[in-house]
Amino acid sequence: MLKVYAYSGCDTCRKALRWLQTRGIEHTILAIRDQPPSRVELERMLAIYQGNLRRLFNTSGQDYRALGLGATLPKLSSDEALTLLAGNGNLIKRPFVLGPKVGLVGFKEDEWQARFD
Repeated sequence: MLKVYAYSGCDTCRKALRWLQTRGIEHTILAIRDQPPSRVELERMLAIYQGNLRRLFNTSGQDYRALGLGATLPKLSSDEALTLLAGNGNLIKRPFVLGPKVGLVGFKEDEWQARFD
């Protein structure tokens, strides 16, 4: 089953969820702030994005700015970055979508269309 970690107050998440619904793609919605993706799921997504840690972070979020991650993220190890993400769902780019054959962060319709075809 496709897992969609999302935040109800996020316009991008709502667009992504509508996109899935209009295509009849079954999914489970999880509140990213209350239940962030597991360490294993984050590691899997990091592999999908070829080790690009920045792709997993919500770089426009308040928590990201408050922690000064714009300057410190390049200095963090993968282990340190994944620990931060696993402990704070606000830091994770959303929606965060994982299924047996797909892994996506954020919502870009053309990218989603290509992955779900």
